[in-house]
Amino acid sequence: MTNILLILFFVLLFLLLFYSKRNRGLAQKTTISPTYVPFLKEQEFNPDISTDNWDLHKLRLDKFKRSQYKGLTFFVSSENKIYYLSEEGDKVYC
Repeated sequence: MTNILLILFFVLLFLLLFYSKRNRGLAQKTTISPTYVPFLKEQEFNPDISTDNWDLHKLRLDKFKRSQYKGLTFFVSSENKIYYLSEEGDKVYC
């Protein structure tokens, strides 16, 4: 009876060490993918994608009358004035 318990103990110990090494190896191989950056053409045809490119921003304002620039949405009024909405909902003209 003692021999069976001893063998069972070593088998369990071996399995525990084997799986812990395997899991550590998997954790080290995990890579973090870079954040998604839309292609320039996709940005050109979608004014709701934020851009840091000033020329693209101006192009989208001309084409769609709105564009997101550095996280803020700008609009073009009927008088061709550029504005954005403040947190209170007021129009702030540039």
